[in-house]
Parts: sequence; C-alpha cells; structure tokens
Amino acid sequence: MGAGFGMMAFAQMVGASIAEASSSVLSSMGERVIKPDFKPRAKHVIFLFMNGGVSQVDTFDPKPELDKYDGKPIPNAIKTERKTGSLMKSPFKFSRYGKSGLEVSELFPEVGSIADDICVIRSMHTEIPNHEPSLLIMNTGHIQPGRPSMGAWLTYGLGTENKNLPGFVVLCPDQPTVVGPPLWSNGFLPAMHQGTFIADKAPRLEEEFDPYELIPNIHSDSTSLTDQRKEVDLVEKLNRLRMQRVGPNDEELEGAIKAMETAYRMQTEAPDVFDIRKESEATQRLYGPGSTARGCLMAVRLVEKGVRMVQVYYAKGDPWDHHDDINRHRVNARHSDRAFAAVVKDLKSRGLLDDTLVVCGTEFGRTPVLETGGGGAGGRVTNGRDHNPHGFSIWLAGGGVKGGMTYGRTDDFGFKVAENPVHIHDLHATILHLLGINHEKLTYNYSGRDFRLTDVAGKVIHDIIA
Repeated sequence: MGAGFGMMAFAQMVGASIAEASSSVLSSMGERVIKPDFKPRAKHVIFLFMNGGVSQVDTFDPKPELDKYDGKPIPNAIKTERKTGSLMKSPFKFSRYGKSGLEVSELFPEVGSIADDICVIRSMHTEIPNHEPSLLIMNTGHIQPGRPSMGAWLTYGLGTENKNLPGFVVLCPDQPTVVGPPLWSNGFLPAMHQGTFIADKAPRLEEEFDPYELIPNIHSDSTSLTDQRKEVDLVEKLNRLRMQRVGPNDEELEGAIKAMETAYRMQTEAPDVFDIRKESEATQRLYGPGSTARGCLMAVRLVEKGVRMVQVYYAKGDPWDHHDDINRHRVNARHSDRAFAAVVKDLKSRGLLDDTLVVCGTEFGRTPVLETGGGGAGGRVTNGRDHNPHGFSIWLAGGGVKGGMTYGRTDDFGFKVAENPVHIHDLHATILHLLGINHEKLTYNYSGRDFRLTDVAGKVIHDIIA
C-alpha cells in the first residue's frame, strides 16, 4: 500500500510537470500559468477610457426626436442626480460613415472613418449616477473599492507574454479622478497583478518628451546592471529566508520579490518601448500631438511587446463631466478623436488588430435634458447635461468583434435602455470570453468565498462576436 500511494504521488507530480510544460503562456515573472478555457479570439486589451461621463446622444446615439421636441418637457418624468429641465437637442450633427452607414457625430469624424471596424453598443447601463461607484464597477466589477481590477484578473488568468514588462499598464497624465489606484488595484489577488501606473505629465513642447522621465529611477548612472543583478538576488534570498520563518503564503512579500524582479528587467526594455520618438514621422502624425495621443501610441507599442492589458485615461479629474455646457465636449473630442482612430488603424497596419481587443468607453452617459441646478450649473439654466447611468454608449474593435454594427437601443430620447440591455458585468463577461476565459471559472477564493470579475452575474454578448 505504501508503494502504491508513493507511485500515485509520483504520477501526480509528473502529470503536473507535463501540464506546465505544455503551456505556452507566461506570467509576468516567466511562470507557467493555466491555458485559456477555449481558443481565444484576442490576446491583448487596450481600454481607452473617457473618464467623466460622455454624452451618448451627442456622440454615438443620434436621437431625431430630440430635435423635434427640443425645449419641451420630457413626456415621462425622469429621476436624475440633479435638477433638470426641458429636452435639449444635440448641438452636433451626425453623419453616416463607411459601407455600414454607422452614424457618428461631428465630434468624432476620425472614429467615423473606422466605422466599418467598430461595434457601438448603445445599450450600456449601470447602477449609480456618481463618478466613484460607476468608475469602480466599470474597472473592477463592483461599486466599492477593494476588488481586483479587470487588468489584474486578466494577468492572474493569462499572465503576460513579456517577462521584462508588467502585464498590466495604466497610462494617464496624472492619477484619474478621486478614485485613483483602486481602479487598477490587484485587490485581494497576489500583489504582482496590480497595474503599473505611468504618469505622462505633458510637456509644453513635444520635443521635450523624455521616456526616462515617465518611470522614476528606471536608470542608474552609479550602478551597473551586473551589480544590480547581484543586489536583487541577495534581497530575494533574504526575503525567501524570511518566508521560511513566517510561512510560504506571505503574498505581500511574494509580491515584493516579483515586483523587484520585474523592475530590474524593465530597465532593459521599458525605456525603449515608451520612446515613441522611434516611430516614423508618418506614424506620429497619424496619432497627432498631446498626452492622449502619446498614451495611445504607447499602448500599441506595449501590446506589440506582449503586455496583456493597457488602459489609457483621457486626463486626470473628470474631464468629460460637462454639467455647464455640453459644447465643451468639442475640446476633449478634438484631443482624442484622431488618437483613438489611430489605435485601430495602427494595430491593423502592424497586423495586431485581430489579436487586440480595443474598448473605448466611459463610466456612464448623460441626460437628454438641460441641467438647471447644482454642480457646475451653479443653480442656473445651462447647456449642460447631468449624469445618466440608465443608457449610454461604448465602442469596441478588433479581437473577434464584428465591425460596422450597432447593438442595443435606448428610448426615443436616449435616456433609458429600450432593447438588448448590456450591463457592465455583461461587458466584462464578453471581454473575458474573447480572451478565451469562461468568466464563471475565473475565480479566486478569498475570505471563505469564490470571487470573480463578474460577481454573480454577467452573460456573453454573442451577437457582437464575429
């Protein structure tokens, strides 16, 4: 019996070794991780985030009824976060683009030029009309801080293809909104899965851009890589000795060990991948100037190097939160339209669009009525719109998504979802599905419960998958 049990243990060890050897996916530290549940349509995600709340009826969800009933009370009473008034038509004209005839407003003509590559979901909805919980659920699947972000879940489930770079990178001129790091946190997942935040503080002149300034202390003039390697190895040995005393399941210490190793390896590759000056003049013109354009180009370069997910925030604060005048959308769109379209065009030219899922979204939409008090309105009638979680739009491209189509519908005035509702959990389930993950199986046991990105909900939107 003793020999039999011994052989069983040996067989299990051999089986595990064979399974690991058969995996071609590496974690951020070069460790073997589990293969996807099924053949993935995408390998990477670029999430372009327009934080602040973009108005769907002024961008990707045209509503002719707003023109007809402009200045009149909405037929059915609606409840919004702040006091609102009569219906307000969009000040922006919509045009049809591409063979699909997809309707896009004049704010995003460049995005319109890739109409046949994108799928616009017009029936997104969420729970709460405040920035903080809406940002959290869009990024972590829950309205309260403390849960792992989507990027953390992806690196936990799939790892990354480049051990010299983090698996999850977040780009923004400065920390976005008052939420900040919880939006890219590892939560209760091992610390190595947290997002690496890179602040691109836009210089006055493009020629002043320096990739070495993006990552503090990435280069040392006083210590060679060989000496640093010895230091890292020594610190790791000391940390391993401590883990032997306190126990092998010290996730914070394990995370520190792996973060130090990743930081060492980043020295050889990170400055190069962030140096967009190495791109051709034509490519740089494609994206245009500014921090959003640089972030978009960096995102493409990062996924080209094997990073699993890159998130690009438009700017710090809530820059799309236009309570006082919706015409301020013009400025933001002018800074992002060209760059967002360039991501899709550039990925396609590099042969990466099929493997990369591009998601462009916001935390909620805006009302189809005037805001008449509170916040930026200051108690007066304005041309602004209030927050609206009941119906808004996002668009996706590449990574197995059908192009040149819309999915779902809001009511005649663009306030509430009227057809094919898509909750944030459904969006997350679909993103995971496109990366080869069954969202119900990607779980982590914490505090006596199995948690997942989609909580206890979520359904895959098969109609938008090619």
